[in-house]
Amino acid sequence: MKVLDLLCSADHRFEGWFASEDDFQDQLERGLVQCPMCGSASVRKGLSAPRLNLKSSTASETAPRGEAASAAHADSGQRGTVAAQVAAPSQLPAELQEAWLRVARHVIANTENVGDRFASEARRMHYGDAPERGIRGQATAQETAELMEEGIEVMPFVLPDSLKETLQ
Repeated sequence: MKVLDLLCSADHRFEGWFASEDDFQDQLERGLVQCPMCGSASVRKGLSAPRLNLKSSTASETAPRGEAASAAHADSGQRGTVAAQVAAPSQLPAELQEAWLRVARHVIANTENVGDRFASEARRMHYGDAPERGIRGQATAQETAELMEEGIEVMPFVLPDSLKETLQ
């Protein structure tokens, strides 16, 4: 199994698992590799290193990263806090992407896909002609503006095709 760090044209970072390098190239050429954030099929490999499981006897190498960092800066007082503050922004994009994916999966699991009937179904629910429930679908910008003018709350939310289908 080959695990690759991948990036899309918008620099969203994600991981892909492939049987081999040839399998990755084949799927890439067929447009099967898509960014889970934006759905872009323009994907490239990022820098990645193989994971090596080597045994070590030193505390700093065997301790989890947080414990090793705390131990290294235990005597330095304020320097440990500064190091943690500097490291945090680099984690922010990955954490935001993870949060967005959780929200997207929640939306998919808890709403009904009404497709291009979204505007008409939202109106039917608003005026009491259909039972209220969570729905999702497609609407044009004009349809969305008209719904909002009628007092119907809508929220544009882009869902990549890769999230709409079950992974095998």
